[in-house]
Amino acid sequence: MTVCLLLLSVVAVTAAVPVPRALTRAKWPEREPVVALWVWQCLVATVLLCCLTALALGAAAVFGTVRAQLFAPAPPAVTAAYDLSAASPWTVVLTVLLACGAAWTTAMLGRELVEARRRRAQARAHLRERAPDLPAGLPAARGPLLVLEDEYPDAWWMPGSPPQLIVTTGALRRLTDHQVDAVLTHERGHARARHDWLLHLSTALATGFPRIPLFTHFCDQTHRLVELSADDTASRRCGHLTTALALIELNQHRGVLSCSSSHRLLGERVDRLLAPPPRLGRRDRALTTAAAALVPFVPLLITFAPGLNALPR
Repeated sequence: MTVCLLLLSVVAVTAAVPVPRALTRAKWPEREPVVALWVWQCLVATVLLCCLTALALGAAAVFGTVRAQLFAPAPPAVTAAYDLSAASPWTVVLTVLLACGAAWTTAMLGRELVEARRRRAQARAHLRERAPDLPAGLPAARGPLLVLEDEYPDAWWMPGSPPQLIVTTGALRRLTDHQVDAVLTHERGHARARHDWLLHLSTALATGFPRIPLFTHFCDQTHRLVELSADDTASRRCGHLTTALALIELNQHRGVLSCSSSHRLLGERVDRLLAPPPRLGRRDRALTTAAAALVPFVPLLITFAPGLNALPR
């Protein structure tokens, strides 16, 4: 079971405190939030792949039926290279722990999706009560943009089917046309990048495994980086100053952008828009993206290396 130990050592190195803390303290993610989100996703995918492949090999060592199905197309030399014939008690314990971890991860993801769907259903029901009635003869279906009569300035994107962008009349009165365009572009940036799915994944992992530094930092940084990414989307179209002023005008009465944001994040976003940091060079972005994409192949390489070496040449 040397392969399983190697896979778990990769998990230990990747999920340990130094790696996520170093990425959290780095300065370049503020300059390239989209690339930083990709790096975090690749690290999390590496850990999950390591656990999944270790579980598959452990189950193959413990259960002969699993081994027969998993290695059915492979020649006997490949099966012998993994030394799965005799499972030690430690292998059984490790396999059970990995299976429990996989079941718990699935349960956390399922719970997060169910809760998200329930929250969206409640929010949509509340919107139907607040939305103005349409004149007789018009179709009942509403478009992607819904304007609510409310003095409270706010705007948000509600994912789902169909997705909908909501803005209040208070926001329309407080903001200029260019600032409204910046706010709507910010929310559309969330929608195009499907940030809601990324937030669900990070929240589920952090909730299910609160003592794993990688998952807790992944959740915190995801909530931060998706806002910076959407700010960049708005600033590229509407300008940095317009986006910053829209953010200030929309939140000066409450100090936060949304219920999940903090005063510190709001100030960081405004400062970043007023004095935008220089982006990384195209070469650096490409190298960082490519290097991060190669990291999830490490567990696959460790898993398939013994079998590939056993194949006749």
